[in-house]
Amino acid sequence: MSDHNTPNGNIDGQDGLIIPTISESLSNNTTHNSQQPSNGHPPINNSYMPNFLGDNYHLNTDSGNPASRKISRLSLRGFGHFLRKNSRQEDERKYSLAQLTTEALPRLDNYRISKRNMKRPSIGELHGELQEQAIQMPDPPPESNNHMIKLGWINGVVIPCLLNIWGVMLFLRLSWVVAESGIMQTLIIIGISAVVCVITTLSLSAISTNGEVKGGGVYFIISRSLGPEFGASVGVVFAFANAVAASMNTIGFCDSLNDLLKSHGLKIIDGGINDVRIVGVCTIVVLILVCCIGMEWESKAQNFLIVTIVLAIFNFLIGATIGPRGDEEAIAKGFVGFSWSNFLENFGADYRFSEGVNQDFFSVFAIYFPSVTGIQAGANICGDLKDPGAAIPKGTFWALMISMASYAIFVLFAGGAAARDASGNVADLVNGTLVSSELPCKLNGTCEYGLHNSYSVMQLMSVWGPLIYAGCFAATLSTALTNILSVPRLVQALGIDRIYPGLIFFSKPYGKHGEPYRGYVLTFIISAGFLLIGELNVIAPLISNFYLASYALINFCTFHASFVKPLGWRPTFKYYNTWLSLFGFILCIAIMFLIDWISSLITLVIIFALYLIVMYRKPEANWGSSTQEQQYKATLTAVHRLQNVSDHVKNYHPQILVLCGDPSSRPPLVDFGNMLTRHNSLMFIGNVVPMSMGYKNRLSIIKDGQKYLDARKIKAFYNVIDGLPMEEGVNALIKSTGFGKLTPNIVLMGYKTDWAQCRRQCVENYFNILYNAFSQRMGVVILRLPNGLEFSELNPAIPSNGRHVHNANELGYTNALVPRANAASELLHVDSNLNLAGIDSTNSFSVSQAPSMPNMTSSRKYTVSDDDGIKYLTKGGSEVSKDVLDAVTVFLRKQPKGSIDVFWLYDDGGLTMLLPYILSLRSNYQNCKLRVFALSHGKDEEMEEKNMANLLKKFRIKYSELIMLKGLNTRPRMETMVKHRQLIQSYCHSSTYEMRHIEEELNSLEEKTHRQLRIHELVVEHSSKATLVVMSLPMPRREAISAALYMSWLEMLTTDINCPVVLARGNQTPVLTFYS
Repeated sequence: MSDHNTPNGNIDGQDGLIIPTISESLSNNTTHNSQQPSNGHPPINNSYMPNFLGDNYHLNTDSGNPASRKISRLSLRGFGHFLRKNSRQEDERKYSLAQLTTEALPRLDNYRISKRNMKRPSIGELHGELQEQAIQMPDPPPESNNHMIKLGWINGVVIPCLLNIWGVMLFLRLSWVVAESGIMQTLIIIGISAVVCVITTLSLSAISTNGEVKGGGVYFIISRSLGPEFGASVGVVFAFANAVAASMNTIGFCDSLNDLLKSHGLKIIDGGINDVRIVGVCTIVVLILVCCIGMEWESKAQNFLIVTIVLAIFNFLIGATIGPRGDEEAIAKGFVGFSWSNFLENFGADYRFSEGVNQDFFSVFAIYFPSVTGIQAGANICGDLKDPGAAIPKGTFWALMISMASYAIFVLFAGGAAARDASGNVADLVNGTLVSSELPCKLNGTCEYGLHNSYSVMQLMSVWGPLIYAGCFAATLSTALTNILSVPRLVQALGIDRIYPGLIFFSKPYGKHGEPYRGYVLTFIISAGFLLIGELNVIAPLISNFYLASYALINFCTFHASFVKPLGWRPTFKYYNTWLSLFGFILCIAIMFLIDWISSLITLVIIFALYLIVMYRKPEANWGSSTQEQQYKATLTAVHRLQNVSDHVKNYHPQILVLCGDPSSRPPLVDFGNMLTRHNSLMFIGNVVPMSMGYKNRLSIIKDGQKYLDARKIKAFYNVIDGLPMEEGVNALIKSTGFGKLTPNIVLMGYKTDWAQCRRQCVENYFNILYNAFSQRMGVVILRLPNGLEFSELNPAIPSNGRHVHNANELGYTNALVPRANAASELLHVDSNLNLAGIDSTNSFSVSQAPSMPNMTSSRKYTVSDDDGIKYLTKGGSEVSKDVLDAVTVFLRKQPKGSIDVFWLYDDGGLTMLLPYILSLRSNYQNCKLRVFALSHGKDEEMEEKNMANLLKKFRIKYSELIMLKGLNTRPRMETMVKHRQLIQSYCHSSTYEMRHIEEELNSLEEKTHRQLRIHELVVEHSSKATLVVMSLPMPRREAISAALYMSWLEMLTTDINCPVVLARGNQTPVLTFYS
């Protein structure tokens, strides 16, 4: 916070104590220079000043320091005097809250996902932390242009919905629906459609009022509720359905135009389907141009069209009420006027073979249903509404009520005043009355007029026929216009979110209104393609399935969100019901399959395929969907249930805590842990950083490590402990990692090969880590490779979605709080000894021992690539030898034929036997057979071998060979003992005192030491050609053995073996059982 010119003053009677200004108090004590003396009094050190963080202050008090308490009281009194003095100067100068505190007040701009979200201070600023290097976050999508024209609930929702609903079916097909289904079943069809629409509208209103709704319509609503997978797939289908619906309504316009031209003896080519194609393509071009002009022209066009449709509807109603007025020609064509007998005749259904199909209830329903699919019109342009949350529910319900009432009234008027069949011949009238049952044309099926046979009944029944044509033109064109308008915006929303790469090209905005002109081109291609079909009744059922699928997903979104009840589910529209939305979802799916189960399956397969594409691509979209909330709650429930399940040996899982530091520095150790836990159990990866680091730096390290693991498809949880020494940090990891039953039970670590050269404290720490792990009843596994595990010098670049994601250093972020590599190399990791120098002694290749810190710069640069997609890139781009590549990928390659030698020396509960069995199940080691080596007491070796074989058989562990080790009590060879003594001497560095101490310990533990040396000789003798050696780990007893002698045992057990060696020991509880 910048300094302000606040007056300073001395406090009377307080020895001239200088009170700091507000800006000085808010400076977080970054300056520690002494103040200049004032009035002859000495300066007060800043450390005793109140540190104001926000509007709070903290006094530096010390119960054991009276001077400190006195100065604190003086500071507090001085501050009160300062405030009183300022209050007296209130008339002269006033200060805003922003000058007195860094806190931010609750404001709308603080919660926007935009660049304007800059006013709320971070927790680091309020805490007074040192300014850290800021991590650049990707910019959010740009907000809508403020110059765009915003529509109200009437112009933006009611009129578009009515224009979509009052479409081609109202003027060209509803009379035919009445003829087929009769008045009663037609009303049932309208009622079912109304139920579907009302339930969907309730669900749509709930979702659209649960937060701010942007452009994208149904796609935006579903994707933000159920996630991008469902939203994107339904959005594509919905956009496709709207494009096809535009072609359907254009075909209706062309059919009506052809009828008008025929009545005047005119035609373009053939007066049939070719005329429909020519006029239809031209019409779509004109409609797209109208949309491209902008919202102003579109709104004006919609207002004109809705007036025309309303006038046409009233023209029909008035004409039907008046009746034919004695016009025998109209009566002969089926317009008989209202009569009870005609109403009863048309009341029941009369399904016939029509449009190439034997019609039934659901086939007629499929043709009718697109006429009510306009309820989403307002949601489709929600980005152009002033207040979508209020406009969509209000406008949609009004449009739905008006349209359904108009449809029901039309059914009653058409069914009560028109006959199903008519010949058009006046001679067929009986006393000026039409008796349709006695018509000759009905008997032979040649009638050309009536509800069944003519789509122009409305023109016949109206007061003025041309107005019906105008209304039909207005209804079809307005619906096509609304559909064409919504498709590019859906495509634009999908492209902006980068869900499907193919749609990104069509999402580019143009002009100050951001018009998606490329999307209009795509809409034209789809609509024109389906328009060439030219048959309205062929297209309608396909659209019905697409719309029903969309409505089903809208209902499911509301059900899912209200059932899961995330804390973010707070819709302002309260008139919805969880189970009613579920019923709407089931109803839509049921109607889909009742209409046409084949097309329904195709629709669902298309949605599922689009869903899988999004799942495979995994777009970087996190919108807080209810699916995420369900995953969280399901996981939470499962964890609570698991907590109440008693442990059983048959359900044992090796849950491993890998102490590898930065996972990219020791890939073999991580790969080995992954082999043990893959598809079976948990793996945690721990990194201990002795120095404290800031929150952002720690978060950056965790994200880089987790990103590395995800790129290698390793399922593990990565965590960093900072500010603790190595021993305490590992102990904290062991105690705090996981929760409930999901806690580690095995500690996996690398072997410390530099124990003889490093500082004594590091060896003690390593030994204590092993001891503490067993004290916490953990199993311990130590991995040693012939060439070491340390690869921190290699710099991995992780491919993510086709891009290389580098670590924090490569992006320019550094951690000033972490020491240099040489200063911390001995403390950072328990296996920091591992060195590449021993890979090939004939090569000049060497690597300095550096810790695996992702925020440190490597002095050497290598490039390593392997089959898991990770490339180790450096600035220099230099290559390394094949030996290094093989060492990095030792547990990723398929091993040749060989053996896994298991030296099960001590009964630790079976972990030493279980781990190699798990490895033998992996494809990497499927060519390797298990060989088991065991010790005997030497009394009856044959019987002990049989007992061991019987035990392995009961454990159902398949092995190729069982060998009982003999001669364990034999004295080791002299060269082995000399080698061991040289290890001790190298550790003591010719220190007489240490040598004397070790000699005393060797004498007291001579028998145990000789046993370890003898085991070394037996291992080298039997396993010189093994692919992997697994051996029981000696128990580290702090009171019985020193760290140096214990490490010498481990060194002898694992040396001179040309394959990976695993030292394992369980916690003495069984992990194997032979009971069923």
